[in-house]
Amino acid sequence: MPVGASPKREREFKKLERDFKQEGRYPGREEEVAARIVNKQRAQSGETRQAQERKKAGGAAPEALPPDLPIAGYQQLTVAQIRGKLDGLSAVQRKRLRAYEAAHKKRKGVLQALEA
Repeated sequence: MPVGASPKREREFKKLERDFKQEGRYPGREEEVAARIVNKQRAQSGETRQAQERKKAGGAAPEALPPDLPIAGYQQLTVAQIRGKLDGLSAVQRKRLRAYEAAHKKRKGVLQALEA
């Protein structure tokens, strides 16, 4: 973990590493994978040095800029949650969501549901 990570992130890192070792996942790379996961979470919530520098400069983090999507909070929803919200969307809205999904997360389940 990088210096300056919060105690909460340190605990998350240690728990992930311990869980990976117990489950036998990522043999020999448990520490690396746990660190990557926690660092990604830190970046998404603006806890990294780069995010803090952007704040000081007056810029917004890329994750903070909401795209023009018909489903509120789309980026944080799971595939099942998105499928539940697709009923009632117009063809144009579905097309916009499909373009966004194809350009960003590329989740197969979402793309298939949008094509149906």
